[in-house]
This record gives sequence, structure tokens and C-alpha cells, in this order.
Amino acid sequence: MRRKTRTPPSPLPQRHGVDPVRVRLPATGSWATVREHLVERLSGAGAGTVDGMFDAGLIVGADGRPVAPDAPYVPGMFVWFHRELPAEVPVPFPLEVVYRDEHIVVADKPHFLATTPRGGHVAETALARLRRELDLPTLSAAHRLDRLTAGLVLFTVRPEERGAYQTLFRDRRVRKEYEAVAPYDPALALPRTVRSRIVKERGVLTAREVPGEPNAESRVELLGHRPAEAAAEGIGPLGRYRLVPATGQTHQLRVHMTALGVPILGDPLYPEVTGPVPAGDFRRPLQLLALALEFTDPVTGGEHRFRSGRVLTAWASYDRWAAGAYDGPRDGQ
Repeated sequence: MRRKTRTPPSPLPQRHGVDPVRVRLPATGSWATVREHLVERLSGAGAGTVDGMFDAGLIVGADGRPVAPDAPYVPGMFVWFHRELPAEVPVPFPLEVVYRDEHIVVADKPHFLATTPRGGHVAETALARLRRELDLPTLSAAHRLDRLTAGLVLFTVRPEERGAYQTLFRDRRVRKEYEAVAPYDPALALPRTVRSRIVKERGVLTAREVPGEPNAESRVELLGHRPAEAAAEGIGPLGRYRLVPATGQTHQLRVHMTALGVPILGDPLYPEVTGPVPAGDFRRPLQLLALALEFTDPVTGGEHRFRSGRVLTAWASYDRWAAGAYDGPRDGQ
């Protein structure tokens, strides 16, 4: 049996709460030098950018020393470098810590803030912010919440314990409860459990339901309804819903609510993909909130029950939500 290669620790510190990029050179290939491989692998950056990083000594090996551009290619070798951070518009809403101990951190995330670095959202993410603000460079996310969804996210403090908490989500041993504001349909019989097969293809913005064995299950309950405050915009009566997912498919709750004919307010993807929102436009956030998390701690054995302090704005005042008003962390934005 082949022995698994141990990944050496990063010789570079984090920057702005963001880990350096680690690249392991493939076991097979025709590259003569490390530079040749990186130019091909980072083709989007361009050869000039890669050469500039080598010239500046920004690409380093496991010993922390700069790698020369003519260094011979060694299969399995690790190199590290910091990516050029994208220009990001700061998300101007607070990230609240609702619980912290030596094992976990539970944060109440605002809308528009990504959970972890990805794509154009790197330093302006919940993980990077918490690493900086709490001085916890080893902090990691145990699961992920969509950037447009507000609410509770669980982070782990110790790398060696992360797997135990991730397993809770994998094995469905975390009870998650959401709230949403969406149109009210008196003909829609609730409560009900929705089961379907959802697929999300790489490079496609939306997920979709397809025939086949269900892989997604959501409990949908109506908590209340009220007349619309903005009938001129074609918004009918509004409903406030409790959503309890038994599974965790991408966009599952958004897809299931759309399939029921009551898409969640502020959703730019469902039922139709709308035009891209300009950077810095924080109006009309998706009215979906990760309200509660409950689980037995796999490390301490303690029982945890966490609840968000936020209230979805469109339910408190549709006019304020439509106008993009924001009154702080309890406002749901």
C-alpha cells in the first residue's frame, strides 16, 4: 500500500486572514522546470506575472526560501505563494460572534458576506474577518452558508478537530432551521415535506430539479402571513416560513420554495436569473436566514443550541427592505 505523502506546514504566514496558495507538482509531466509548470498551471495570470513573482522571490519552497525560475521540476514538490487579492468592496455590516470556546466559534453572518474565500470574495469573507478580528489564524469553517444568506455559521479553532465537526454535517447530525419571507399562496397546503433530486452543474449559476431518486428533503411550514405593503410593485400577500432541511444540496431551500410557487424575496437566481448586481449594491438582500443550529459537540459531548438574533427586514417592514434600509445586526441584513 502506497504511503500517503505528508503535507508540510506552510512556510508563509497568512495575509489579511487569507492562507497562501499551496501547489503540489504532479507526479507525472514533461515540464523541465518549476517555472514551466506554473506558467501552464496559472495560465490565467500570464507568463509575465509568474516571472515577476519568481523575480521578486514570492514563490517559496517548504524551507521558506525563494524558488529559482530555473529550479528543476521535482514530482511531488510543494511550493507556496500569496495570490494577488482582488479589489473588493467592503461589506458594511457587522459579523457577530454569538459563541466562542477553545474548540468552536459560532458567528451570525450578514447577507452579502461569503463564508470562505472563493472567486472574487477573498479578504471580505467571514473566515478571513474572524481570523483577523479574533487573532485565530487556524480558524476554519465546518460548513458553508451561501453569500446571500444571513445567519449562523460554525467555525472550528483547532485543525485536528475540524474533521469531527464536519462529520456532524455530513452525517446529518446537526439540526438546522431557517426562516424565509416569500409570497403567500392560500392554496398552498402547508406544512409539507418536499423531496426531489437536485443537481448543480459546475459553471452553471443555478441548481435544478431532475427526475430520479430524491437527494434533497425540506420541511416547509407557514408561520404567518400579511397583506402586501407594496402592491404597486406586483407583490401580493407575504408569508413568513420556517424551513427545516434534512439534507444540504446547493441552493436546496431556494429551489424547493421556487418549485412550490413561492420563491424567496430578493433571490437573483430563482425563479429567473436577473442581471448582475453592481458591486456595492447591498439593497434588497435575499430574505433567507439560517436561524438555528443544534448539535451534540463531538469533542466535549455538550449540547449546543444557537439562535440568530436577526429578523428578516421584509417581514418587519417590506417598505424598508425595498428601500434598502439597514438598522444593524438585528435587522436581518
